[in-house]
Amino acid sequence: MRHRSQETNTAFATTVAHGLAVVECFRVGEPVLSNKDLVERTGLSKATISRLTYTLVLKGLLMYDANLRRYRLGSSLLSLSYPLLASMKVRQLARPYMKDLADLAGGSVSLGLYDKLHMVYVETSRGHDAIAFRPDIGARLPVLASAIGMTWLAQAPDPVRQDIVHTIMQNDPNYYSRNADSWRQAKIDFSRKGYCVSLGGWQSDVHAVAVPLPTPVNGDVMVFNCGVPVARLKEGQLEGLIAPRLLAMVREINALLEAS
Repeated sequence: MRHRSQETNTAFATTVAHGLAVVECFRVGEPVLSNKDLVERTGLSKATISRLTYTLVLKGLLMYDANLRRYRLGSSLLSLSYPLLASMKVRQLARPYMKDLADLAGGSVSLGLYDKLHMVYVETSRGHDAIAFRPDIGARLPVLASAIGMTWLAQAPDPVRQDIVHTIMQNDPNYYSRNADSWRQAKIDFSRKGYCVSLGGWQSDVHAVAVPLPTPVNGDVMVFNCGVPVARLKEGQLEGLIAPRLLAMVREINALLEAS
């Protein structure tokens, strides 16, 4: 997690950070942005944004749409991420198990890791045809409003956990207040049961349960999540059937990972 003290260190490359900030402005549902949008979202000057977008287009990280006079993310970003995804052999090991559980639950089973107050999916399997509920690789979920995020936070060392929660409370106190009760319950659930649940915390019509993978992957603690549309869940099914199956799945995958 990056701190302000790190950003003031003489080793900190401000230009690189600004370029990454531009790339991070793009969101699901907003694939094209203007220079004005980028100025507003980064707080950088027009001149700085112009230099950055020019450079990012040349490097293939952005594309300029002349008709719209706006920018899109470039395909080079996919090439940059491929070595990271390919190095996570747990994705290949887990796929058949994830598919089986997704089919059983009638939901989606995903694998994610922590990044800047969010969880990012690196693998996902879908066992339903609900078009409105289609998590995919690269999807970001807020850490305090999702089962996968609260599970990662619950297993984190206490200093890390406190630092993240403090940052959330400072940056967005309303967001923290909305999720404080769920977070308190999640800590209790994790200590007693080894998993956390979210009842519509991220998407109101989706309930989810998540379990961490005991063995770190490339130094990261990863978490498996199973989310099911509420309309497909029977009473008591999330914790009575899906949670035990998810725990068993994670144990099997962890044993394979340790043996490989």
